[in-house]
Amino acid sequence: MRTLSELTFSNTYSELPSVFGTQIKPQPLTDPFLVSVNPKVCTLLELDLDEASTDYFVDLFTGNDELHGFSPIAMKYTGHQFGQYNPDLGDGRGLLMGEVLTSQGEKWDIHLKGSGTTPYSRQGDGRAVLRSSIREYLGSAAMHGLGIRTTHALAVLSSTTPVYREQVERGTTLIRVAESHLRFGHFEYLFYTNQHAELKLLADYLIRHHFPDLLQQESDSTPNRYAIMFHRIVSLTAEMIADWQSVGFAHGVMNTDNMSVLGLTFDYGPYGFLDDYNPGFICNHSDYSGRYAFNQQPSIALWNLSALGYALSPLIDKSLIDEALNTYQAQLQLHYSKRMRNKLGLTEKRDQDSDLYSEMFRLLANQGVDYTVFFRTLSTIPKEELASSIPHFEGLFSCTTTLSQWLQHYATRLELESINDQERLRQMQQSNPKYILRNYLAQQAIVLAEQGDFSMVDKLLLVLTDPYSEYPEYEDYAALPPQWGKELEVSCSS
Repeated sequence: MRTLSELTFSNTYSELPSVFGTQIKPQPLTDPFLVSVNPKVCTLLELDLDEASTDYFVDLFTGNDELHGFSPIAMKYTGHQFGQYNPDLGDGRGLLMGEVLTSQGEKWDIHLKGSGTTPYSRQGDGRAVLRSSIREYLGSAAMHGLGIRTTHALAVLSSTTPVYREQVERGTTLIRVAESHLRFGHFEYLFYTNQHAELKLLADYLIRHHFPDLLQQESDSTPNRYAIMFHRIVSLTAEMIADWQSVGFAHGVMNTDNMSVLGLTFDYGPYGFLDDYNPGFICNHSDYSGRYAFNQQPSIALWNLSALGYALSPLIDKSLIDEALNTYQAQLQLHYSKRMRNKLGLTEKRDQDSDLYSEMFRLLANQGVDYTVFFRTLSTIPKEELASSIPHFEGLFSCTTTLSQWLQHYATRLELESINDQERLRQMQQSNPKYILRNYLAQQAIVLAEQGDFSMVDKLLLVLTDPYSEYPEYEDYAALPPQWGKELEVSCSS
């Protein structure tokens, strides 16, 4: 493990031409202090955890000190927001501080969110607040714990700097760590401004740093490397969306400027995990049309990929773009089916499985059954006890007749499996989390944090890091949410 001054940097993005962003320093926060640090992200960076308790760490990531090796840059991009192209986007409250190289040759972006105004702030103050920073900090930890590709958050730091939203809040910074911060919107920016040479340069940059195997694949008899690159992005996006749907995660703002070219869950705003199973769940209070509802995410991802394909059209023949897009649905279904089989303890694909899934989802939707608790409960019941397992689901169903029928169909399906029952239950318990980041839990942690008590943030971080394990002392975090907890409204405001 290394100290901050011992980190190795390779700031490749800041070496690109000036059209890709603006070099600028973060603006200091007053009386800064540490809220929480994620030990697992320290490990990713090979950073000594004790560094986070130093004044230097706090000052460095609140704009009050500088680190040799950082080369801060506000990235320029554009994108489609709620289906409309917006040319006036970019890092309006964040900076790519630098790129850390590990001893294994891995490269990690260090991005400071809430760092102050940039040329892309659009009359904003460039600041983040405690509540939105805690939500991203815990949200990214939760997704990583669920085994879903995501950006990470190293730490949250706050201050006495006043930030004016609906009320006066604390100016806060979040240290985001990611393999890359390249978004669909980076390519859209260069396409719509007719900077096609720079578009090619960015595609080459992406391939060189993240898909280096493609450098050896191009020949006269194969599609060009940019077409293969786009295929790769389609595949990564399909897998990400399948993962989201399987755990009941709704992103809330799937604009193209919030879509990662590496299939990372990116830009945590008004996201939410399903409580009661509701396919039309809208987690963003500002999404009046339901464009980004839970059940719309697969089609919206394809829409976004089409927008990216159009932006890449100077590099890729339209037929090859369409060919890649046409693989999306099959890949999405492939990954989703695998996830759902794991959740139900099935190892073999059978023709009748789609009927079993459909019947189950109708049952959950019709009775508003808690998505996470249902699957976790199911993963504790041996096959021979399924017929008499109704008491296990007490409090989840208002009518158990249809549940009993489905359990019979499920037990019959399990008879076709060669896997032993102990192994089935183990597989299910490693695929169905006991703990998810429910909105009301995040809100309780935020209220305490705003009062200076960060203990619940750290407790949630612990259980979300490994949500499949048992934590008897935090059993309340796995309980059904109170009714008021299901009705919280979350918007993009931060």
